[in-house]
Amino acid sequence: MQNEKKATRLGYGQALADLGGKYNFCVLDADLSKSTMTDLFRQQYPDRFYNCGIAEQNMMSTAAGIATTGIPVFASTFAMFAAGRAYEQVRNSIAYPELNVKIGASHAGITVGEDGATHQCCEDIALMRTLPGMNIICPADFTEAYLATEAALKIDGPVYLRLGRLNVPVIFDITTHKFEFGKAAVIADGADVAIFATGVMVAAAIEARAALSAEGIDAAVVNFSTIKPLDEKAIIHFASKCGKIVTAEEHSIIGGLGSAVAEVIAEKQPAKLSRLGMNDEFGRSGKAAELLDVFGLNAEGIVKKVRGIVGK
Repeated sequence: MQNEKKATRLGYGQALADLGGKYNFCVLDADLSKSTMTDLFRQQYPDRFYNCGIAEQNMMSTAAGIATTGIPVFASTFAMFAAGRAYEQVRNSIAYPELNVKIGASHAGITVGEDGATHQCCEDIALMRTLPGMNIICPADFTEAYLATEAALKIDGPVYLRLGRLNVPVIFDITTHKFEFGKAAVIADGADVAIFATGVMVAAAIEARAALSAEGIDAAVVNFSTIKPLDEKAIIHFASKCGKIVTAEEHSIIGGLGSAVAEVIAEKQPAKLSRLGMNDEFGRSGKAAELLDVFGLNAEGIVKKVRGIVGK
């Protein structure tokens, strides 16, 4: 893990700007381009950028219309508005006709920080998981966000890219890392317990593993950057090998990664499971890093879950 910290939204924005000369696509934004980082694309390709204003539902419908002409579209806004306010348009105008619209959902989770509970969307993965044919990617760091943006462009159909505001550790080297859509990446193997993490919690899982090792607990760390389609083979493998799984996500434990993993092990390979995420509660206003600590979404929180499930 590198010492540098960058937001996943920046990886997304830089990728759009770099890919603009390689592929023909359009970018739409809901008057938040400097926050979602799509402004980097606008500066280079203004003729393919459209500011739809604070009208997210209309933006999704417009994106769908452009996509019917055969041109892929990236539609960007905060996750709360992309998955929440525009849900009907995403469902009926994008997912139902299986259009090539990539939703760049920035500022997801409680790390929106001071914007408070109204903007801290911890339900978006649950909402998007229920849509038939919707692909979901939640990058762990800047590098994955950058690489996942091009991967999303190559996917035939709708994609939900979950991105964050907070600067998080750069885990992977952009010159060597290979992002594989639909595949979980084993960061570290282990025999006692498997930690399945996604998004900002991947860095916390790596930190937790080191602390657990000092306690004599051999923990595997697996990065689930693709939430849908889910890598069931990886889940079954570690459920069989370790028999104990802890999921970690900056999202509600209802309907997110934890729920998705629970569905797989319940049907295909029984194992003990403990889920770490937002419980049945809303967030609150505060500094992003402090909120992660308040809600236990950190390395210490993962360690506690692991201790509980392994009986130490």
